[in-house]
Amino acid sequence: MRRSRLRHLGLAGLLVLGSLTAVGTLPASAADAPAHSPSSSEQPASAGLLDAMQRDFGLTRAEAEDRLAAEREATGIEPAARRAAGKAFGGSWFDAEAGRLTVAVTSDATPSALRAVRATGAQVRTVEHSAQQLDAAKARVDRLDAPAGVSSWRADRATNKVVVDVVAGERADNDVQSFLKQARATAPVTVRTVPSAPQTFAAGTVGGDPYYTGNVRCSIGFSVHGGFVTAGHCGRAGAGVSGWDRSYIGTFQGSSFPDNDYAWVSVGSGWWTVPVVLGWGTVSDQLVRGSNVAPVGASICRSGSTTHWHCGTVLAHNETVNYSDGSVVHQLTKTSVCAEGGDSGGSFISGDQAQGVTSGGWGNCSSGGETWFQPVNEILNRYGLTLHTA
Repeated sequence: MRRSRLRHLGLAGLLVLGSLTAVGTLPASAADAPAHSPSSSEQPASAGLLDAMQRDFGLTRAEAEDRLAAEREATGIEPAARRAAGKAFGGSWFDAEAGRLTVAVTSDATPSALRAVRATGAQVRTVEHSAQQLDAAKARVDRLDAPAGVSSWRADRATNKVVVDVVAGERADNDVQSFLKQARATAPVTVRTVPSAPQTFAAGTVGGDPYYTGNVRCSIGFSVHGGFVTAGHCGRAGAGVSGWDRSYIGTFQGSSFPDNDYAWVSVGSGWWTVPVVLGWGTVSDQLVRGSNVAPVGASICRSGSTTHWHCGTVLAHNETVNYSDGSVVHQLTKTSVCAEGGDSGGSFISGDQAQGVTSGGWGNCSSGGETWFQPVNEILNRYGLTLHTA
């Protein structure tokens, strides 16, 4: 990137959407993801982020601040609550109404385990299946061949079942019925109807946008030492990448799609990186301070080169998605955030914690929809990369 353009950091003409990253900052690897644990005296978020949450969640400023603080506490206590539950652990999620982490445990949990979970500050719910059993059931469904009418499936902690999403109007399809019959034979299944099939969010060439590979435009996710991470469907290893001004950025060094949807791009030729997610003028640019995983139910926001900044809620972890072109991707996180073509690869962030890169979804930012992302810690671990943090 030309240094004379740095003053335009907040415009669509930058290193695109996502988080960019600066050399010389303290790195946080995926292995030590708890890179930053804000104290209770810290402001929970920037004014811009609080404004976006008020807009997208219908909250007052005080309610947005309280929710972020509660989510940060829930994220912090989840590992201890999981350890306390032991083999009886059935999953966890953030209960927005109660403002607390909920931990599911099986009925054979010992009294001491229950006391230990509650001692962390989490509330407890009894379920039939442990998280390990539910994940094993979902893995059995993963081995089935899904027809186009089945859009995704996941081990849902709150319902304690494998939830299968079927596209509206396709449930009576013979192939869908066959899939559901096989799924029910191998797992505790419940079926949900969704309006349309998910698709990835790459787009054809449009002027003045973040980065290009060939005739595809996508969005930067998060900066790492030597480059940035993004979506795998945006380009293959060895493909060249150009920026908003069509000058050369670097090259895809690794890429995986389908099965996964992640990639990383090396940066050179005068471009550099900083630990920032663009707010696009909707909110102020957001600093990245770590990659602690937000629980189900927590608020989350996305930055992308087409629709810029939008917020929603984490709906599920480890969901398998069957995209409309037949590509199946595993271990994605589902959100209620909208996205559109060109947002692929962009940043998902919760507070100041990096979460993942946009993969795909259904709907749009006019009528709403759902979007999935590839968790960032998996990408860092896969390629041995180090996240840049402020």
